[in-house]
Amino acid sequence: MPPKKASTRNGGAQRPQNIHDLAKLAGVSAATVSRALAGTGKVSQATRDRIRKLAADHDFQPSSMARNLRTGRTGTIGVIVPLGHEKTQHLSDPFFMTLLGHIADRLADRGYDLLLSRVVPSDPSWLRQLADSGRVDGMIIIGQSNQAEVIDSVARSYPPLVVWGAQLPEQEYCSVGSDNRLGGRMAAEHLLEQGCRKLAFFGDPSVPEVEQRLQGFREALRDMGQGAVGANLPVHFVPEKAIEEISGFLDLADSLDGIFAMSDTIGMMAIQALVERGRAVPGDVKVIGFDDLEMARRTLPPLSSIRQDLEAGADALVDLVFRRMQGEEAHSVTLKPTLVARASTAKN
Repeated sequence: MPPKKASTRNGGAQRPQNIHDLAKLAGVSAATVSRALAGTGKVSQATRDRIRKLAADHDFQPSSMARNLRTGRTGTIGVIVPLGHEKTQHLSDPFFMTLLGHIADRLADRGYDLLLSRVVPSDPSWLRQLADSGRVDGMIIIGQSNQAEVIDSVARSYPPLVVWGAQLPEQEYCSVGSDNRLGGRMAAEHLLEQGCRKLAFFGDPSVPEVEQRLQGFREALRDMGQGAVGANLPVHFVPEKAIEEISGFLDLADSLDGIFAMSDTIGMMAIQALVERGRAVPGDVKVIGFDDLEMARRTLPPLSSIRQDLEAGADALVDLVFRRMQGEEAHSVTLKPTLVARASTAKN
Protein backbone atom coordinates (compact mmCIF):
# COMPACT_ATOMS: atom_id res chain seq x y z
CA MET A 1 0.00 0.00 0.00
CA PRO A 2 1.48 3.42 -0.95
CA PRO A 3 2.20 5.76 1.94
CA LYS A 4 -0.58 8.15 2.87
CA LYS A 5 0.00 11.68 1.63
CA ALA A 6 0.11 14.51 4.09
CA SER A 7 -2.92 16.78 4.11
CA THR A 8 -2.56 20.20 2.54
CA ARG A 9 -3.87 23.64 3.32
CA ASN A 10 -3.22 27.19 2.20
CA GLY A 11 -3.17 26.75 -1.55
CA GLY A 12 -1.90 23.18 -1.61
CA ALA A 13 1.17 23.58 0.61
CA GLN A 14 1.99 20.31 2.33
CA ARG A 15 1.02 20.27 5.99
CA PRO A 16 4.11 19.94 8.25
CA GLN A 17 4.26 16.56 9.94
CA ASN A 18 6.91 17.40 12.52
CA ILE A 19 8.99 20.24 13.95
CA HIS A 20 11.60 19.83 11.21
CA ASP A 21 8.96 20.39 8.49
CA LEU A 22 7.68 23.49 10.29
CA ALA A 23 11.25 24.75 10.69
CA LYS A 24 11.78 24.54 6.91
CA LEU A 25 8.61 26.55 6.32
CA ALA A 26 9.69 29.16 8.86
CA GLY A 27 13.30 29.29 7.65
CA VAL A 28 14.70 28.66 11.15
CA SER A 29 16.21 25.74 13.04
CA ALA A 30 14.13 22.99 14.60
CA ALA A 31 15.46 24.05 18.01
CA THR A 32 14.09 27.57 17.47
CA VAL A 33 10.68 26.16 16.55
CA SER A 34 10.70 23.95 19.64
CA ARG A 35 11.56 26.88 21.93
CA ALA A 36 9.00 29.17 20.26
CA LEU A 37 6.14 26.68 20.65
CA ALA A 38 7.11 25.81 24.23
CA GLY A 39 7.48 29.45 25.25
CA THR A 40 11.00 28.86 26.57
CA GLY A 41 14.51 29.95 25.64
CA LYS A 42 15.80 33.04 23.91
CA VAL A 43 13.58 33.61 20.88
CA SER A 44 12.53 37.09 19.78
CA GLN A 45 8.86 37.89 20.19
CA ALA A 46 8.51 38.54 16.44
CA THR A 47 9.99 35.13 15.58
CA ARG A 48 7.92 33.42 18.26
CA ASP A 49 4.70 35.01 16.93
CA ARG A 50 5.57 34.14 13.32
CA ILE A 51 6.24 30.48 14.14
CA ARG A 52 3.07 30.16 16.19
CA LYS A 53 1.03 31.71 13.39
CA LEU A 54 2.53 29.26 10.89
CA ALA A 55 1.68 26.39 13.21
CA ALA A 56 -1.91 27.63 13.57
CA ASP A 57 -2.30 28.23 9.82
CA HIS A 58 -1.16 24.67 9.06
CA ASP A 59 -3.04 23.02 11.93
CA PHE A 60 0.26 21.80 13.35
CA GLN A 61 0.27 20.21 16.79
CA PRO A 62 3.66 19.00 18.08
CA SER A 63 3.71 15.54 19.59
CA SER A 64 3.95 15.91 23.35
CA MET A 65 5.33 12.39 23.66
CA ALA A 66 8.07 13.11 21.13
CA ARG A 67 8.85 16.36 22.87
CA ASN A 68 9.11 14.67 26.24
CA LEU A 69 11.39 11.95 24.91
CA ARG A 70 13.58 14.51 23.16
CA THR A 71 13.88 16.93 26.06
CA GLY A 72 13.72 14.47 28.92
CA ARG A 73 10.82 16.42 30.40
CA THR A 74 7.24 15.55 31.28
CA GLY A 75 5.56 18.79 30.25
CA THR A 76 3.93 18.93 33.70
CA ILE A 77 4.42 21.11 36.77
CA GLY A 78 3.34 19.77 40.14
CA VAL A 79 1.28 22.16 42.27
CA ILE A 80 1.14 20.97 45.86
CA VAL A 81 -0.99 22.22 48.75
CA PRO A 82 0.39 20.87 52.06
CA LEU A 83 -2.09 20.86 54.92
CA GLY A 84 -0.05 19.92 57.97
CA HIS A 85 -1.65 22.71 60.00
CA GLU A 86 -5.27 22.16 58.95
CA LYS A 87 -6.01 18.62 57.81
CA THR A 88 -9.66 19.26 56.95
CA GLN A 89 -9.17 22.38 54.84
CA HIS A 90 -10.54 22.01 51.30
CA LEU A 91 -9.09 23.02 47.94
CA SER A 92 -12.45 24.69 47.29
CA ASP A 93 -11.31 27.46 49.66
CA PRO A 94 -11.71 30.68 47.63
CA PHE A 95 -8.08 31.67 48.14
CA PHE A 96 -6.78 28.36 46.78
CA MET A 97 -9.20 28.43 43.85
CA THR A 98 -8.22 31.97 42.88
CA LEU A 99 -4.46 31.40 42.99
CA LEU A 100 -4.67 27.96 41.37
CA GLY A 101 -6.74 29.40 38.52
CA HIS A 102 -4.09 32.03 37.78
CA ILE A 103 -1.29 29.43 37.95
CA ALA A 104 -3.14 27.04 35.63
CA ASP A 105 -3.63 29.82 33.07
CA ARG A 106 0.07 30.77 33.15
CA LEU A 107 1.18 27.16 32.75
CA ALA A 108 -1.22 26.63 29.84
CA ASP A 109 0.23 29.71 28.15
CA ARG A 110 3.59 27.90 28.19
CA GLY A 111 2.16 24.63 26.90
CA TYR A 112 2.44 22.89 30.27
CA ASP A 113 0.00 20.79 32.27
CA LEU A 114 -0.67 21.05 36.00
CA LEU A 115 -0.63 18.09 38.38
CA LEU A 116 -2.47 19.11 41.55
CA SER A 117 -1.84 17.38 44.87
CA ARG A 118 -3.48 18.06 48.23
CA VAL A 119 -1.15 16.56 50.82
CA VAL A 120 -1.76 15.91 54.51
CA PRO A 121 1.81 15.07 55.58
CA SER A 122 2.19 11.88 57.59
CA ASP A 123 6.01 11.75 57.59
CA PRO A 124 8.87 14.05 56.51
CA SER A 125 9.51 12.13 53.27
CA TRP A 126 6.31 13.22 51.49
CA LEU A 127 7.90 15.99 49.46
CA ARG A 128 11.04 14.02 48.60
CA GLN A 129 8.84 11.25 47.20
CA LEU A 130 7.04 13.74 44.96
CA ALA A 131 10.34 15.28 43.79
CA ASP A 132 11.81 11.85 42.99
CA SER A 133 8.69 10.48 41.27
CA GLY A 134 9.72 11.70 37.80
CA ARG A 135 6.14 12.80 37.11
CA VAL A 136 6.85 16.54 36.99
CA ASP A 137 9.54 18.92 35.76
CA GLY A 138 9.19 21.32 38.69
CA MET A 139 7.01 22.03 41.70
CA ILE A 140 5.05 24.98 43.01
CA ILE A 141 4.03 24.68 46.67
CA ILE A 142 1.08 26.75 47.87
CA GLY A 143 1.85 27.75 51.46
CA GLN A 144 4.52 26.40 53.80
CA SER A 145 1.90 25.23 56.30
CA ASN A 146 4.03 23.83 59.15
CA GLN A 147 6.37 22.13 56.67
CA ALA A 148 9.07 24.78 56.19
CA GLU A 149 11.87 22.46 57.37
CA VAL A 150 10.74 19.67 55.02
CA ILE A 151 10.62 22.09 52.09
CA ASP A 152 14.08 23.41 52.97
CA SER A 153 15.58 19.92 53.03
CA VAL A 154 14.26 19.06 49.55
CA ALA A 155 15.12 22.45 48.04
CA ARG A 156 18.82 21.88 48.78
CA SER A 157 18.98 19.17 46.09
CA TYR A 158 15.90 19.95 43.95
CA PRO A 159 16.28 23.43 42.40
CA PRO A 160 13.01 23.71 40.38
CA LEU A 161 10.91 24.27 43.50
CA VAL A 162 9.13 27.55 44.26
CA VAL A 163 6.88 28.31 47.24
CA TRP A 164 3.99 30.70 47.63
CA GLY A 165 4.16 31.97 51.19
CA ALA A 166 6.06 33.94 53.76
CA GLN A 167 9.71 34.75 53.16
CA LEU A 168 11.61 33.37 56.15
CA PRO A 169 15.16 34.12 57.36
CA GLU A 170 17.80 31.88 55.75
CA GLN A 171 15.30 29.75 53.84
CA GLU A 172 16.83 27.43 51.21
CA TYR A 173 13.93 27.60 48.77
CA CYS A 174 12.79 30.36 46.43
CA SER A 175 9.51 31.98 47.46
CA VAL A 176 6.87 34.39 46.22
CA GLY A 177 4.48 36.13 48.57
CA SER A 178 3.18 39.37 49.97
CA ASP A 179 4.85 41.43 52.67
CA ASN A 180 2.56 39.99 55.32
CA ARG A 181 4.07 41.99 58.15
CA LEU A 182 3.41 45.24 56.29
CA GLY A 183 -0.10 44.06 55.43
CA GLY A 184 -0.85 43.31 59.08
CA ARG A 185 0.42 46.71 60.10
CA MET A 186 -1.68 48.44 57.43
CA ALA A 187 -4.83 46.63 58.60
CA ALA A 188 -4.31 47.60 62.26
CA GLU A 189 -3.43 51.20 61.38
CA HIS A 190 -6.61 51.46 59.32
CA LEU A 191 -8.76 50.22 62.21
CA LEU A 192 -7.04 52.62 64.60
CA GLU A 193 -7.54 55.53 62.20
CA GLN A 194 -11.23 54.65 62.05
CA GLY A 195 -11.48 55.09 65.82
CA CYS A 196 -11.17 51.47 67.02
CA ARG A 197 -9.53 50.99 70.42
CA LYS A 198 -10.31 47.41 71.41
CA LEU A 199 -9.08 45.21 68.57
CA ALA A 200 -8.75 41.51 67.89
CA PHE A 201 -6.73 39.52 65.34
CA PHE A 202 -8.44 36.34 64.13
CA GLY A 203 -5.85 33.88 62.81
CA ASP A 204 -3.64 30.89 63.60
CA PRO A 205 -0.02 32.11 64.02
CA SER A 206 1.39 28.58 63.64
CA VAL A 207 1.30 29.30 59.88
CA PRO A 208 4.23 31.59 58.84
CA GLU A 209 2.13 33.98 56.73
CA VAL A 210 -0.40 34.44 59.52
CA GLU A 211 2.32 34.85 62.14
CA GLN A 212 3.82 37.72 60.13
CA ARG A 213 0.42 39.41 59.80
CA LEU A 214 -0.01 39.17 63.57
CA GLN A 215 3.46 40.70 64.07
CA GLY A 216 2.51 43.67 61.90
CA PHE A 217 -0.80 44.03 63.78
CA ARG A 218 1.03 44.14 67.12
CA GLU A 219 3.65 46.59 65.84
CA ALA A 220 0.95 49.06 64.79
CA LEU A 221 -0.76 48.82 68.19
CA ARG A 222 2.57 49.40 69.92
CA ASP A 223 3.63 52.33 67.74
CA MET A 224 0.36 54.22 67.30
CA GLY A 225 -2.20 52.54 69.53
CA GLN A 226 -2.33 55.35 72.14
CA GLY A 227 -3.91 53.11 74.76
CA ALA A 228 -5.59 50.71 72.30
CA VAL A 229 -5.49 47.01 73.20
CA GLY A 230 -5.40 43.94 71.00
CA ALA A 231 -6.11 40.23 71.42
CA ASN A 232 -5.40 37.18 69.26
CA LEU A 233 -7.94 34.44 68.60
CA PRO A 234 -6.17 31.53 66.78
CA VAL A 235 -9.14 30.42 64.68
CA HIS A 236 -9.12 27.51 62.25
CA PHE A 237 -9.00 28.03 58.49
CA VAL A 238 -12.10 25.86 57.97
CA PRO A 239 -15.16 28.18 58.02
CA GLU A 240 -17.40 25.81 59.98
CA LYS A 241 -14.88 25.57 62.81
CA ALA A 242 -13.91 29.23 62.59
CA ILE A 243 -17.42 30.55 63.08
CA GLU A 244 -17.89 28.45 66.24
CA GLU A 245 -14.65 29.83 67.70
CA ILE A 246 -15.47 33.40 66.67
CA SER A 247 -18.98 33.14 68.11
CA GLY A 248 -17.65 31.93 71.46
CA PHE A 249 -15.14 34.76 71.57
CA LEU A 250 -17.71 37.43 70.73
CA ASP A 251 -19.99 36.21 73.51
CA LEU A 252 -17.23 37.24 75.95
CA ALA A 253 -15.91 40.33 74.16
CA ASP A 254 -18.79 42.80 74.38
CA SER A 255 -16.62 45.88 74.05
CA LEU A 256 -14.69 44.77 70.96
CA ASP A 257 -14.84 47.41 68.22
CA GLY A 258 -12.32 46.29 65.58
CA ILE A 259 -11.44 42.93 63.96
CA PHE A 260 -8.56 42.09 61.63
CA ALA A 261 -9.24 38.68 60.09
CA MET A 262 -6.35 36.66 58.63
CA SER A 263 -8.34 36.10 55.40
CA ASP A 264 -11.44 37.33 53.64
CA THR A 265 -13.16 34.03 54.41
CA ILE A 266 -12.58 34.51 58.14
CA GLY A 267 -13.68 38.15 57.76
CA MET A 268 -16.99 36.93 56.34
CA MET A 269 -17.39 34.51 59.25
CA ALA A 270 -16.76 37.38 61.66
CA ILE A 271 -19.44 39.55 60.04
CA GLN A 272 -21.93 36.67 60.15
CA ALA A 273 -21.26 35.99 63.84
CA LEU A 274 -21.57 39.69 64.70
CA VAL A 275 -24.87 40.07 62.85
CA GLU A 276 -26.26 36.98 64.56
CA ARG A 277 -25.54 38.70 67.88
CA GLY A 278 -27.24 41.94 66.87
CA ARG A 279 -23.98 43.85 66.54
CA ALA A 280 -23.83 46.14 63.51
CA VAL A 281 -20.90 46.27 61.05
CA PRO A 282 -19.40 48.86 60.91
CA GLY A 283 -21.53 50.71 63.49
CA ASP A 284 -20.55 48.57 66.50
CA VAL A 285 -17.55 46.64 65.15
CA LYS A 286 -15.37 47.33 62.13
CA VAL A 287 -13.96 44.33 60.20
CA ILE A 288 -11.08 44.07 57.74
CA GLY A 289 -9.87 40.93 55.96
CA PHE A 290 -6.82 39.89 53.96
CA ASP A 291 -6.47 38.82 50.27
CA ASP A 292 -9.12 41.01 48.63
CA LEU A 293 -10.78 38.14 46.80
CA GLU A 294 -13.77 38.74 44.56
CA MET A 295 -16.16 37.72 47.35
CA ALA A 296 -14.94 40.61 49.54
CA ARG A 297 -16.86 42.96 47.25
CA ARG A 298 -20.04 40.85 47.64
CA THR A 299 -20.41 40.68 51.39
CA LEU A 300 -22.97 42.80 53.23
CA PRO A 301 -21.50 45.22 53.99
CA PRO A 302 -18.65 44.96 51.43
CA LEU A 303 -15.51 43.83 53.25
CA SER A 304 -12.45 46.05 53.57
CA SER A 305 -9.33 44.02 52.87
CA ILE A 306 -5.56 44.04 52.48
CA ARG A 307 -5.04 43.16 48.84
CA GLN A 308 -2.30 40.82 47.73
CA ASP A 309 -1.92 40.66 43.95
CA LEU A 310 -2.51 36.96 43.29
CA GLU A 311 -2.31 37.40 39.52
CA ALA A 312 1.16 38.96 39.80
CA GLY A 313 2.02 36.23 42.30
CA ALA A 314 1.08 33.49 39.83
CA ASP A 315 3.13 35.21 37.11
CA ALA A 316 6.17 35.23 39.41
CA LEU A 317 5.70 31.63 40.58
CA VAL A 318 5.54 30.24 37.06
CA ASP A 319 8.37 32.44 35.78
CA LEU A 320 10.65 31.42 38.64
CA VAL A 321 9.97 27.70 38.37
CA PHE A 322 10.75 27.75 34.63
CA ARG A 323 13.91 29.76 35.19
CA ARG A 324 15.06 27.31 37.82
CA MET A 325 14.23 24.38 35.55
CA GLN A 326 16.64 25.92 33.03
CA GLY A 327 19.36 26.24 35.64
CA GLU A 328 19.12 30.01 35.98
CA GLU A 329 19.63 31.83 39.24
CA ALA A 330 16.32 33.13 40.58
CA HIS A 331 15.59 35.00 43.78
CA SER A 332 12.53 35.27 46.01
CA VAL A 333 9.90 37.88 45.19
CA THR A 334 8.02 39.97 47.77
CA LEU A 335 4.83 41.70 46.64
CA LYS A 336 3.65 44.92 48.26
CA PRO A 337 0.12 44.73 49.70
CA THR A 338 -2.40 47.57 49.39
CA LEU A 339 -5.33 48.69 51.50
CA VAL A 340 -8.80 48.44 49.93
CA ALA A 341 -11.23 50.26 52.22
CA ARG A 342 -14.93 49.42 51.92
CA ALA A 343 -18.07 49.81 54.01
CA SER A 344 -17.14 47.26 56.70
CA THR A 345 -14.69 49.76 58.22
CA ALA A 346 -16.45 53.03 57.41
CA LYS A 347 -16.53 55.68 60.12
CA ASN A 348 -19.84 56.12 61.91
